[in-house]
Amino acid sequence: MFYVRWMSIAVIVTTAVMAVLVVASGAAPANQLGAGAALGFFLVAWFTVGIRAFGNTAAAAIFIGALVVTLGVGVAFLPSMATLQAIAYPLVWTIIRRTRNAIIGNIAVALAVGIGFIVFLGTGSDAIAETVAIVGLSLLFSLALGLWITQISRLSEQRQNLVNELRATRDELATVSRDAGVASERERLAREIHDTIAQDLTGLVLIAQRARRELETNNAATAADQLELIEESARTALAEARALVASSAPVGLTSDGISAALERLAERYSRETQVHVTVNASQLPTIAREAEVVMLRCAQEALANVRKHANASHATIEVTSVNGVVTLSVADDGSGFDTAQARTGFGLDGMSERLALAHGRLDVDSSPAGTTVRATIPLGASS
Repeated sequence: MFYVRWMSIAVIVTTAVMAVLVVASGAAPANQLGAGAALGFFLVAWFTVGIRAFGNTAAAAIFIGALVVTLGVGVAFLPSMATLQAIAYPLVWTIIRRTRNAIIGNIAVALAVGIGFIVFLGTGSDAIAETVAIVGLSLLFSLALGLWITQISRLSEQRQNLVNELRATRDELATVSRDAGVASERERLAREIHDTIAQDLTGLVLIAQRARRELETNNAATAADQLELIEESARTALAEARALVASSAPVGLTSDGISAALERLAERYSRETQVHVTVNASQLPTIAREAEVVMLRCAQEALANVRKHANASHATIEVTSVNGVVTLSVADDGSGFDTAQARTGFGLDGMSERLALAHGRLDVDSSPAGTTVRATIPLGASS
């Protein structure tokens, strides 16, 4: 680990400095030899046990014990060995992770130094007072500095944990957002396919069935008209598919606006179904392009429901604008249905979802005399 390397360097440097101090102390050879032996023991203890003490409770206890012995014996031979406290206290705080145990380790180091002083100086009152003063100040300084650094370290760990949690939350939000985007895009594609290609294919099936009946009755002219209509509908479906892939505007909605698009839709629908459709959508204000797309899709879906369910002979498309709100109404003279019954199809629900995305709403009124579907949307709405 990074701090183990730096601690090893500090231990080597401190031991070398202490060895120089021992030699330069001018003490008796026996005292120098004892202090030197204590330093050697400390160095061996570090490289055999100390470097493995980080995170290892047993190794930490053995090394702290060796450190206490080193200081006690070293100071007993040579008081200047007390300088070794400069690295002893930091080692205790670094190796022992629990604050309570680190405090106990500091007290043990202080007691060892104190015992060493008493052994060397004797038990006189002056010696004891000097020992208590030196050891007490060293211990208090170590405890104050160690507790302060421990608190900073704890706060740093808490901040790091908070940062990690925030990153994890950010990643989760990104995943949720991505999944929501995928789901939203799937729903959009489902609505577009249902309102365009699926309706075109349904019309193709009906026209093909009508053409086959005409061929069975040898009505070639009418059958030819139906085949021409099949070709036209197939081309429209192909164009809608390409527009959907390219995410461009609907095929029926060109630069001439929603009124012309509804006229074309009504004309084509009348040819396909023999149901006469009247359009009343003149003198409209400027409508946002997105709102025009929503209205066109709603009109397509409403007419598709007329074809599939209403058994009607006539339908009316009307677009009005009042107080910044545009309303599309599609009414038919069909048999109607019970609006309270659960819906099994996708059509009306899809219209409601599309309008909700554009801040609009869908209203449906139905009776045995016919059905009216109203799509209301703000003029400047975007889907």
